[in-house]
Amino acid sequence: MLKLIKNLNNKTANILIGVISVVVVLVVALLLYKSQNNSVYDPKIYILPKLNAFLNSSVFLLLLMGLYFIKSKKINAHKASMLSAFVFSTLFLVSYIIYHYNSIHTLFGDADGDGILSDIEKMAVSSQRTIYFVILLTHIALATIIVPLALLTIYRSFSGQFQKHKRIARITLPIWLYVSLTGVIVYFMISPYYPV
Repeated sequence: MLKLIKNLNNKTANILIGVISVVVVLVVALLLYKSQNNSVYDPKIYILPKLNAFLNSSVFLLLLMGLYFIKSKKINAHKASMLSAFVFSTLFLVSYIIYHYNSIHTLFGDADGDGILSDIEKMAVSSQRTIYFVILLTHIALATIIVPLALLTIYRSFSGQFQKHKRIARITLPIWLYVSLTGVIVYFMISPYYPV
């Protein structure tokens, strides 16, 4: 795989990164907008959001470790941490897709779990709901951006373009940290409303 990456020219790599990024974003977008009518309530599926929170927490810690290692000039430890963060992010994405394909839509604030947000429920969580949606929307927007950024950052490292890798990593890292941390926050905010 490393040899394949090294043999790619920048143009081919950019096209491949673009295609992968668009496919990932489209699959996730389709899942978010798919009809929930075919979903059947299965309490076992709700283990996946817990797994996703664990994976996002792990990614956040691995990214911080990767930053520490590169600042300490421990290149191999840095690579291991960053690749582990990428693998955990990929596992998260697979779990996220499986969960959203099979789960019933959960509304923030729907305390009785009937799928309808009553005026009383809205009033009970009014300011929390605003905070939740601000975090969720920024999380989603930046998650779409992190896919090509992470792939490009990894490509530049494996292709030996270390100066370009360093430049893009300064953009990728804070966004990736934000996405992984807000993923955990979103989980803790929405999990009380899961129908289990």
